[in-house]
Amino acid sequence: MLDAGQTDETLLEVNNIEVIYNHVILVLKGVSLSVPKGGITALLGGNGAGKTTTLKAISNLLHSERGEVTKGTITYRGEAVQDRDPADLVKKGVIQVMEGRHCFEHLTVEENLLTGAYTRKDGRGAIAADLDMVYSYFPRLKERRSSQAGYTSGGEQQMTAIGRALMSRPETILLDEPSMGLAPQLVEQIFEIVKSVNENEGVSFLLAEQNTNVALRFAHYGYILESGRVVMDGPADELRENPDVKEFYLGMSEEGRKSFRDVRSYRRRKRWLS
Repeated sequence: MLDAGQTDETLLEVNNIEVIYNHVILVLKGVSLSVPKGGITALLGGNGAGKTTTLKAISNLLHSERGEVTKGTITYRGEAVQDRDPADLVKKGVIQVMEGRHCFEHLTVEENLLTGAYTRKDGRGAIAADLDMVYSYFPRLKERRSSQAGYTSGGEQQMTAIGRALMSRPETILLDEPSMGLAPQLVEQIFEIVKSVNENEGVSFLLAEQNTNVALRFAHYGYILESGRVVMDGPADELRENPDVKEFYLGMSEEGRKSFRDVRSYRRRKRWLS
């Protein structure tokens, strides 16, 4: 059953890709996933699982890090995009919000937001209307609009990065680790805003996230990565109830809470592969 705003149309299709760094280091090993129009799709897993590499493969940002897609295909609206210039994908409406809240520190919050509209040609009125729209989702940014971005808090910088992406009028946002380094209350607030943007503006999201618990509460569908492979996927509500996901990612088991570090890695691998 589809959630409100979701459709059967697939926007992004990643099919069996492999990614190698420096011609020798195999990072992704046959990763496949799809992002439906109007959906929130979560890419989950621990640090080093391959989440960020997957997003960079989609947005064609691997070459700057001596990485390349060596097998498989990536299509957007049915068109192959893995060999396209990153700017071409931006023109198609796919925007990546990088891990680490990248802002132009010397610019004000509002100047940062306006850089997101740099390539638009629909006039000042439309851009001003979208700036008001961003401020309606992020009232804190309106209060801080004249502050230099480098002197704002981590949460405000994350809001600025997402708001800047919205200013480009995206169809799909690739959101990398939105909860990183933020207090739980702020994480909840950021995900609530993502949900509202998805529902009200029709923006599709593929978000990479270590915080499996919060991601599965807001996403419609999830993929779990481990060591560069998709080891499990399914509707978010089903993943939340899966015993393995509860034990290894949500810290719950039938015996109660269990530390991730207390579980032997061979046992985890055996479960995923069985």
